[in-house]
Amino acid sequence: MLKIYGIKNCSSMKKAFDLLTEQGLSYEFHDYKKQGIDTETVKTWLNALGQDVVLNKKGTTWRKLSEAEQQTALSSEDALISALTTHTSLIKRPILATATGFIAGFDESAYRALND
Repeated sequence: MLKIYGIKNCSSMKKAFDLLTEQGLSYEFHDYKKQGIDTETVKTWLNALGQDVVLNKKGTTWRKLSEAEQQTALSSEDALISALTTHTSLIKRPILATATGFIAGFDESAYRALND
């Protein structure tokens, strides 16, 4: 079964939910705004996808951090994991866990390929 991580009120999440539903794919939703996210999951994402994919530097949450906070977050993997678990809006949305790995962000073609 697919597991999708993100927050409910997000346009990318809505597109992802709609496409999964349209394709008849069942999924479990983990709302990390409400449920939080554990360090092991974040570490798995970083290992599989890399920091540049997992960390959303385009969002307002990143821009609201001070220069010092941004530098601290980027100083080590542990510091980045701490920042991502503390400020979950720094995580790119959605992250979809599939049988073969992860898809970060809404990628329509990758989602459509799930039925192949």
